[in-house]
Amino acid sequence: MEVRTASSPKDVKYYTTDRLREEFLIQNLFVPGEVKTVYSHIDRIIIGGAVPVSPITLTAGDEIRAEYFLLRREMGIINIGGKGTVTVDGTVYEMEYKDGLYIGMGSRNISFASSDDKNPAQFYFNSAPAHKTYPTVHIKPENCVSVELGSLEESNHRIITKYILPGQVESCQLVMGMTKLKPGSVWNTMPTHTHDRRMEVYLYFEMSKDALVFHYMGEPTETRHIVMREKDVVISPSWSIHSGSGTSAYTFIWGMVGENQDFDDMDHVAMKDIK
Repeated sequence: MEVRTASSPKDVKYYTTDRLREEFLIQNLFVPGEVKTVYSHIDRIIIGGAVPVSPITLTAGDEIRAEYFLLRREMGIINIGGKGTVTVDGTVYEMEYKDGLYIGMGSRNISFASSDDKNPAQFYFNSAPAHKTYPTVHIKPENCVSVELGSLEESNHRIITKYILPGQVESCQLVMGMTKLKPGSVWNTMPTHTHDRRMEVYLYFEMSKDALVFHYMGEPTETRHIVMREKDVVISPSWSIHSGSGTSAYTFIWGMVGENQDFDDMDHVAMKDIK
């Protein structure tokens, strides 16, 4: 498990491109036959990817000092690869492309498997500290709350699908979902915002081999960018904007952890104030 420490906005404004990428960018998360995890000190989120060529069991690792991974944690999973299964304490969940799974605190035995080792599942997960057990829920995207926002004229026509949030799939603090841009649109989360009550993590995918997303971060008056490619992940501290523009349309998974779960609790930034 890789460990990332928190960074002050006063320091980040002086970072080079390489230092920005070192602190906030996660690459090569999906390695066949492995579970890879990154533990961030920012709200204690764990970001992970599992690509089971043969079945893989999730272990806690020394970093969280726990008998098993979800002893004090909850987890959200979305499959972005071939068909597979997640087994939670003996219950098997069939996971199609873009299916999600919420797993509550206290689940002891979690394993991943693929239906076809030539086209393995790619399980992306976020895990947060928890204080209460909520039921494990298999999430089908067609049954989720979806919102259509933006317009082609503004280059931000998009569909937001909410997987884990109050009133749909209950959790202690983890909120997860997916945003898909319509063809011809390239901007996400613009006009932009921050939310001091929680941090956020983005996974960009459904991008062609040569496509790029310029992910914008930093304080609203001290913006920086990180170049993202297919299945790259970026950590966004609570004080940072989190917006992007691509060379073509793309999809991203967002996960939020922190003080509250109110999706609309945002500190909007006026376009005139961005620098």
